Amino acid sequence: MGYEFVEAGMQDGLGTITLNRPPVNILNIAMMEEINGILKEWQGERDLKALLIDAKGKCFSAGVDVGEHMGDLAPKMIEVFHGMFRLLDGFDIPTVASAYSSCLGGGCELAVFCDMVIAADDLKIGQPEIQVGVFPPIAVQIFPRIIGRKAATELILSGKVIGAEEALRLGLVNKVVPRDDLGTETAAFLKPFLKMSAEVLRKTKKAISAGLRDDLEPSLKPIEEIYLGELMKTEDAQEGLKAFLEKRKPEWKNR
Repeated sequence: MGYEFVEAGMQDGLGTITLNRPPVNILNIAMMEEINGILKEWQGERDLKALLIDAKGKCFSAGVDVGEHMGDLAPKMIEVFHGMFRLLDGFDIPTVASAYSSCLGGGCELAVFCDMVIAADDLKIGQPEIQVGVFPPIAVQIFPRIIGRKAATELILSGKVIGAEEALRLGLVNKVVPRDDLGTETAAFLKPFLKMSAEVLRKTKKAISAGLRDDLEPSLKPIEEIYLGELMKTEDAQEGLKAFLEKRKPEWKNR
């Protein structure tokens, strides 16, 4: 099946979804619906041993389409965007992101939500949403669980973008490799998983999740309610998003 914004394929136990929406892989609703369709289709594949999310173009992803994040489209955007993570959360095989250059906003959340991340040394990763008057719901849910409350609070509330080495130090990524070697290093990283039993991988990942006792849905639902029911009704959220689209500094009213 052909796709407009992504490429997808499955070979030798590895399923690969490649972001391909030039120039910077902005995640719009149509693109994310393609990703969700692939994830739904592949969830029943018993021979699948690992899932890789990588990208083509200038960067992994510069984030979600702000223009589709406002007004009547906001609930649809959140539904489709969070649908990716609900589907990924249901995958009982290892998920790996191979990220490079800009990996921001929703692109950062997509990469970091994967079980493991291989990063090129030119990676710039972060959640700058607070600077345009909103917050990143998925990062709010997962960052404290990955890097701890204090580091997560600093990154999310400041909107700071960090480099590959700091991301490695914090635990947001597993390994940093030279940009030119990202493809071969990612393949080498995945190789051990592809030698394993698919069923044993599934049971082992299920056990890791059970040991954490940390289900996505009970915490993501109230975050969504705050985002759509409270944040998106504020004057400053609307001002921040409009200012971004109009390429100007926002004028905060603190309400």
